[in-house]
Amino acid sequence: MLRPLVAGNWKMHLTVEEGLQLLQVYRARLEPLAARVDIVVLPPAVTLWPAAAVLRGSPIQLGAQNTGWEDEGPFTGEISPGMLAGWCPYVLIGHSERRQLFHEPDQWINLKLRAAVRHGLKPILAVGETLEEHDAGQTDRVVTGQVTAALDGSHRDWAESLSVAYEPVWAIGTGRAATPEYANGVMARIRRLLREEFASAAAGIRVLYGGSVTAENAADLMAQPEIDGALVGGASLKPDAFTAIVAAAAATASPV
Repeated sequence: MLRPLVAGNWKMHLTVEEGLQLLQVYRARLEPLAARVDIVVLPPAVTLWPAAAVLRGSPIQLGAQNTGWEDEGPFTGEISPGMLAGWCPYVLIGHSERRQLFHEPDQWINLKLRAAVRHGLKPILAVGETLEEHDAGQTDRVVTGQVTAALDGSHRDWAESLSVAYEPVWAIGTGRAATPEYANGVMARIRRLLREEFASAAAGIRVLYGGSVTAENAADLMAQPEIDGALVGGASLKPDAFTAIVAAAAATASPV
């Protein structure tokens, strides 16, 4: 079993001051669990730099919610992967809100992945189908297409830093999580795609579930053989809930 990874995506929530206060709470609550699970928080970009100071010396790691794909240039409002490197080891790429609300196509996702890997970041690639695609039985086609397009031109060494998060769009923020068995089946398909792309190196790539992960369903999700952790949204803003989710992942980990 791979070491679990739990990433908390704060999205566009919390001021800098509120975020730093939450990180202090998480240092106290989560650090004892970090021996068995990798813990990543993904705050808004304006919080990343002061958050790095708060987490200095902590096993809790930082990630960015997004990145541009160029190193520099006339891209108003963007943050390049080179600017992130050295401050936060992880970066989330392809979240459904970026795809749906900001119309980011697969080509952009691919460019961002290439840039992130080039700068030594650890990308978490998010893929998943909408409600309409799900109800039309198109999950396999959509997820296969997103994974294949994102990894176009990849190299074997990408596998050393890559994680993939399956987040059914119809489950994000709705309280309607995929059943553990359904999620496990889709994630098994993702793992087969990764083996086709990276051969034996794919064995080290973690596949996470995202989409209304809660304290109540975390243990059942983490018990599935294809699930290596979670990409958590709203619950990552709630100390009790996020601690319970991290603890559920740690409980599945092999003893250290």
